[in-house]
Amino acid sequence: MKQKLILATTIAIGGLTAVLTGCNQHAPQQQQMPPPAVTVAPVQQQEVVEWDEFTGRTEPVESVEVRPRVSGYIQEVRFQSGQMVKKGDVLFVIDARWHQAEYDKLAADAERAKVQFENSKREADRSAQLLANKAISTEESDARVARFNGAKAALLSAEAARDFAKLDLDYTQIRSPIDGRVSRALLTEGNYVSGIAGASTMLTTIVSVNPVYVYVDVDEDTLLKYNTLAATKKLDTDSDGKVPVELQLGDEQSFPHRGHIESFDNKLDPNTGSILLRAVFDNADGRIVPGLFARIRVPLSEKHPAMLVTERAIGTDQAQKYVLSLTQSNTVAYSAVKLGPVINGMRVIRSGLQPGDKIVVNGLQRVRPGMPVAPQEQVAESTAENKVAKRN
Repeated sequence: MKQKLILATTIAIGGLTAVLTGCNQHAPQQQQMPPPAVTVAPVQQQEVVEWDEFTGRTEPVESVEVRPRVSGYIQEVRFQSGQMVKKGDVLFVIDARWHQAEYDKLAADAERAKVQFENSKREADRSAQLLANKAISTEESDARVARFNGAKAALLSAEAARDFAKLDLDYTQIRSPIDGRVSRALLTEGNYVSGIAGASTMLTTIVSVNPVYVYVDVDEDTLLKYNTLAATKKLDTDSDGKVPVELQLGDEQSFPHRGHIESFDNKLDPNTGSILLRAVFDNADGRIVPGLFARIRVPLSEKHPAMLVTERAIGTDQAQKYVLSLTQSNTVAYSAVKLGPVINGMRVIRSGLQPGDKIVVNGLQRVRPGMPVAPQEQVAESTAENKVAKRN
């Protein structure tokens, strides 16, 4: 009985083995996955100038509060709010009838004084001959000369009063002192305005439009770096020898506006540890409105060679930045890098790579260090190189 049980077990095991063997023979063999395709590109090397970025505010070069120089009632407003005006354009007209009457009166006084002056001059001119002919006394001759001198002084006084009245009459037309954009009229027709010095009424304001200033607070370290570069003549300058700066408005992605540094303030603010920088920008199209916040960047290094990679190739491993470089055996290797400034999507690499190294620029998420890959060379873009760096 025991031998039969052993025999039956042996037969069952053999049959099961045969079945499993037959299944394995008919099962398809598992295929090995090909290495993932990635795009690689060599590390670029270019000469760059590093720029620091700052936030500033735009201001007009000229800003004027328009006030009257004579008192009276506004008769006319000759501009629209926000209008561009030229120097000399009439903005307000004050009722000139009183000033016209005063001018006419003083002009007549000046004419009368002129007639008296001419009569006294003729008498004074004849007095010398009459005195020589003993036709008049010495006292009469002296009196004629005195009357002439008095008439001359009276004429000068009358003409000065007339000219003063003429100024007041001219000032009834309030003109723009500069080219620029005018604000709204703070007072309209029928309102009385004062032209008394120190208590004159503000009527409107005008700001110049082209060029514009940008004011920026620059920290102490930046100032020292700038001064060192300027002293050694290593600053990047334009054809006029001025240090260029670039400006970006809030709705712009790049820095399309070009200007130059106009001046630094004369001392550092001890409360903030910064100094005021003023830059000048052309604004022929009027896009830069005074009062806007803006970003400007200033060159703060001499030209030097730098290694550049696209921002897409940079990964983050906790606080560490890295790239995946291609080895000779077509595997990827982890390379920790130290980052520098940005050049329109290209990042300067301070350390961690060598010129000519190839790095993964597309497909970074599909591979891990040590994995084999199928590298494909990146197609070169036909865009002009931008060799200006900015700091983040």
